[in-house]
Amino acid sequence: ADGVAQYATPVFSGALSGDPITFFVAWGGALAYTFQLYFDFSGYSDMAIGAARIFGIRLPLNFHSPYKSLSIVEFWRRWHMTLSRFLRDYLYIALGGNRHGAVRRYRNLILTMLLGGLWHGAGWTFVVWGALHGFYLCVNHLSQHLGLMAGLEKVLPRQLVRALSWGLTFFAVVVGWVFFRAENFDAAFAILSGMLGFNGVAIPHAIFLRLGALEPIFSALSIGTFSGGGRSFVTTYLWIALLLPIAVMAPNTQQLMRRFRPAFDHLKMFGSSGSAAVNDEPHRLVWRPSAKAAVLAGSVAAVGVLALTGISEFLYFQF
Repeated sequence: ADGVAQYATPVFSGALSGDPITFFVAWGGALAYTFQLYFDFSGYSDMAIGAARIFGIRLPLNFHSPYKSLSIVEFWRRWHMTLSRFLRDYLYIALGGNRHGAVRRYRNLILTMLLGGLWHGAGWTFVVWGALHGFYLCVNHLSQHLGLMAGLEKVLPRQLVRALSWGLTFFAVVVGWVFFRAENFDAAFAILSGMLGFNGVAIPHAIFLRLGALEPIFSALSIGTFSGGGRSFVTTYLWIALLLPIAVMAPNTQQLMRRFRPAFDHLKMFGSSGSAAVNDEPHRLVWRPSAKAAVLAGSVAAVGVLALTGISEFLYFQF
């Protein structure tokens, strides 16, 4: 989270200052924040669960690889799971849930997510983020009601449909995070305009020179250049290339530790045998006590202690 944060903040600060944000810069900043938020939240959830477990207390799971989700409904079952349950039980169901027809159901979804946005902060960008996710949930439930996914699977390969579902879900989540992170609407729209290519597509001039053989392709695609920022540009996308597979493909901590029942609702996720639940593919990588594991844990702990003097941006202190 700390490593990638330094590439998200300048982009959003530039948007706040009114700088034109081009396509690759906008996507680099948005994705950098997407993974900063993910690993910050994932890490603090792990720390809370692990610290409590040392004292024999099992807390509920709070984070279950949300960027693997194939729909927004699934995303909210995996992201901030305790908050999602609270919103469902004490707001959505209290408002009537889905007991009074489709129209009221969608109204209750939007109202619940609006209040969920306000819970994060008293700002209009948080309200829009909540409203956006309320809209996403309504569209998701409507598509399920109409059987759109089942229809697509009849004409397209199932793996392709799953890939498209993941891509659309991830794109929707990233768009939402832009409003969540931006200081105001102007900054949010500046980032989104860049992501849609309205401010042009450009790469650092130094990178353009090193890719001289591709100049005809760049010209055909109207890809321009800008001076400076080459190292930051490359490093941003190296971080994204490193973190995306971890978030989307790697097992999470409760999967790694499933033999030791890390949380009190662990069995709901994995079953009494310790195998993965229906919606979670089993992973071969499972932690076991060993000398190698002890050396690895000790090394990571040492690096963490040595890094304590560094400045760290912890996002969730404000929530």
